[in-house]
Order: sequence, then structure tokens, then C-alpha cells
Amino acid sequence: MAKASDRPETEFPRAIGAPATRALTAAGYTRLDQLAGVPAAELGALHGVGPKALRVLGETLAERGLSLG
Repeated sequence: MAKASDRPETEFPRAIGAPATRALTAAGYTRLDQLAGVPAAELGALHGVGPKALRVLGETLAERGLSLG
């Protein structure tokens, strides 16, 4: 079972899951706006970032008037 400390503190939606959050932070992304314009295929290539995480990130960016590349 994952502990709360297993998930880095970021502004990414919790719905993307801890593995996706860890993958994004390991790749140098710490804020949601940094993902704007990044190709979905590039993010999907990160271990831990799957279709659900990409969908949630895309929806969350859209709420802010931004989108994945």
C-alpha cells in the first residue's frame, strides 16, 4: 500500500495517481502549466503515465484554457 509520502506534493490532479505524478516530477515537471504544449505521446512514454492520466491532465488543462501538444 502506498504511503502519502510516496506521492510528491505538486499541483497535479490527484486523479492521475501517484505513479504518474512521480513520473512527471522525475521528468522535471512540477506545475500543471509546464505541461501545456507538451505532446501527449511524449508524456505517455513516461513510465507510469497512462491513458487515464493523459485524459485527466488534458481535461484539467482545458479548464484553464490550455492543452497538451
